[in-house]
Amino acid sequence: MKCPFCASDDTQVIDSRVSEAGDSIRRRRRCLACQKRFTTYENVELRLPQVVKSDGSRADFDEAKVRVGFQRALHKRPVPTEYVDAAIKRIVQHVLSLGEREIPSREIGERVMEELKKLDKVAYIRFASVYRSFQDISDFQDAIKEVEAPGARRAAKR
Repeated sequence: MKCPFCASDDTQVIDSRVSEAGDSIRRRRRCLACQKRFTTYENVELRLPQVVKSDGSRADFDEAKVRVGFQRALHKRPVPTEYVDAAIKRIVQHVLSLGEREIPSREIGERVMEELKKLDKVAYIRFASVYRSFQDISDFQDAIKEVEAPGARRAAKR
């Protein structure tokens, strides 16, 4: 580690401490050339994969774009923010767990639809209608049948 005061490469770690959250390490260092002390922090850096879009272009995975998709689908729906945060966290964890350098945008969209189906059926239909480019009413009917509980349909027929 270079000294921020004299730019010497010759520094020594005096003390190391793990943060309370356990996600970083604080190190006190001393420059052996100028004897000044300074602090460094060591954090884990996770690299999310590139997203391969349907046209073949690539972009960095952007959690904010996933959040916007949820917000649009859930507009004026009674779903707590903490549920949305948890769903987004599950999607990011899934993407990280794949360990791939690239992921198709379709896979992310399908994950968003799975999470929306659990959170709110109306939001799921909203998202699916745009995501799957519904063309007519039969596309909506198919999506509604997909989210309906089998018991609910039987009860409605009676």
